[in-house]
Amino acid sequence: MESKQILEIAVKAAENKRAEDMTALDMNKVSLMADYFLIMEANSSRQVQAIADEIIDQMGANDVTVKDVEGRNNADWILIDLGDVVVHVFQKEQRSHYNLEKLWSDAPEVDLGQWVEA
Repeated sequence: MESKQILEIAVKAAENKRAEDMTALDMNKVSLMADYFLIMEANSSRQVQAIADEIIDQMGANDVTVKDVEGRNNADWILIDLGDVVVHVFQKEQRSHYNLEKLWSDAPEVDLGQWVEA
């Protein structure tokens, strides 16, 4: 499966659990680590966990391998490694603290409008 299809599945799964302020960065020209970073936030550790669980469940349903999951215990920031797509699910405070969008500001944003409701 292509990385953009994996990104779409992750976006729709996160949207289903009401993830907020979703941003996808096209990492192709700025990093060898992944094709896309998907970054989002939630209001509580419980919601962070629910979003991560839904993304993992949807990957399983679509035969996408989840390579690793980090941060499940605290659920302040859960990182889901899907190979060419890396998903970051933050609590709001953690997201502003780490500010990945600024760190990777050379990466262009991906338009998620086709996959999420406005």
